[in-house]
Amino acid sequence: MKRLIQCVKDRQGSSFPFVVAVTLVLLLIMCGFLEFYRLKIIANGVRDAAQEAVMITVNDNYANVYHGVREGYSGGYQPDHGSFRDSIEEGEVLAEMDKILGTRVESGKHIKYTGGVLEYSVTDLSVTARNAPLAPGNPEGEQRFEIDAVVTLRVPVQFAGKRLPEMKIKLKVQAGYIEVF
Repeated sequence: MKRLIQCVKDRQGSSFPFVVAVTLVLLLIMCGFLEFYRLKIIANGVRDAAQEAVMITVNDNYANVYHGVREGYSGGYQPDHGSFRDSIEEGEVLAEMDKILGTRVESGKHIKYTGGVLEYSVTDLSVTARNAPLAPGNPEGEQRFEIDAVVTLRVPVQFAGKRLPEMKIKLKVQAGYIEVF
């Protein structure tokens, strides 16, 4: 350690390559952190957009689910020849996400470009709507009206000018109603 400090304090210029090497290493580490945070920001933004799109779909179902009855005893049902049928719609979650994120559809993928370069793609949407039970005896602890959505996010990763394997994650979001009464 003493020798390292002496090398840095040396006035003959022999520490110059060492300082350059340390600076380059610190710069590479900083680039790694910046790429990590870029990926994290993109994933959070897409997750938030998916959450908003699912909430829009849930709100579109409000009239079908709570149509003038006490909230704890209702579900998305309509009378149908002496019985009841589900009357919920899964909506257009990807279309809402396209509006929010500004993506466009290319060969089955919803793609976002920034400056002509692929930023990310969203694929494999799976939407599941779970209806509340029809007039449960005890509404506490029963299933409530919920919509789940799962999308796959793919983001190209670059580090030090080289393309690395893409980040591929599944994002799951959920929205639903909680009875007030």
